[in-house]
Amino acid sequence: MGPGDLSAALAPLPRESDPRLLVGRETFDDAGVFRLSDDLALVQTVDFFAPIVDDPYRFGRVAAANALSDVYAMGGTPLTAMNIVGFPEKTLPLAVLTEILRGGQDAVHEAGARIVGGHTVTDEELKYGLSVTGQVHPDRILSNANAQLGEQLILTKPIGTGILATAGKRGALAPAHEESLYQSMAALNALASRTAVELGARCATDVTGFGLLGHLLHITRASAVRVTLHLDAIPLLPGAREALASGFTTGGAGRNAQWVDAELDWNDSGEDWRALLSDPQTSGGLLVSLAPDLVAPYLAQVPGSAVIGHVSEWQRGPRIVLA
Repeated sequence: MGPGDLSAALAPLPRESDPRLLVGRETFDDAGVFRLSDDLALVQTVDFFAPIVDDPYRFGRVAAANALSDVYAMGGTPLTAMNIVGFPEKTLPLAVLTEILRGGQDAVHEAGARIVGGHTVTDEELKYGLSVTGQVHPDRILSNANAQLGEQLILTKPIGTGILATAGKRGALAPAHEESLYQSMAALNALASRTAVELGARCATDVTGFGLLGHLLHITRASAVRVTLHLDAIPLLPGAREALASGFTTGGAGRNAQWVDAELDWNDSGEDWRALLSDPQTSGGLLVSLAPDLVAPYLAQVPGSAVIGHVSEWQRGPRIVLA
């Protein structure tokens, strides 16, 4: 569901009030955080979707990595996961489901967590994902609401998964680009999260269905700041520009762009950047806000990460500026 429709659906609901609820839905963070004691809080999330790649094992692994990422985005460590499955048992053999679950289990085990059960339903369209529970110290939570003036924004994975996956589904993706797409989506954000917490970061999100701009807008709103993005510094997956030039995009990108439009100064950046920055991502990287003196150590420890912008004061006008 697009961010605008989701916000409208949630708006009439009363807000939760509980001192143990450290992070709820108000800041559109990636997961909820519930305090159990002075030094322990639970991180809880759920995510599932239809196949993003054709291979069942790879689909399971990517879907699991995507769900686990929400815990990493909060600075947490995954503990347990439960499978969520919608399966068209009349049209697909059970061996397909076995491979999906195997891929998910391998990703969860790589994260140091365990599958403890799940729930399956018969569905006309295949869907898979996880409900994940993790842990975090209450004083070391990463949140949308903690970006500080003068900090630098670091993106830990290139963008373009939605555009490339669309091209792949239509048989128009080069094998090398298909492989780099999968490797990016299957990679866990564990190192990116752990390094951010160790260096003392307080603000992060993962870049998924709302696109880079959508998730960045959540940070600017929750933290009451402005962000300037440097377009020439934003890493793209191999083949993303070519696929876009060939006409491959997603409906979600249009909804994402429309949602951020009023809060953004596009600065004549062009339709290509509008599509790329709004492209819904699957298992994208972390977007971390760091003090300038911590940037070099972070980049040295997290391969592939790049500084893409900076945080400044906001009083009125666009919250995001493209430069």
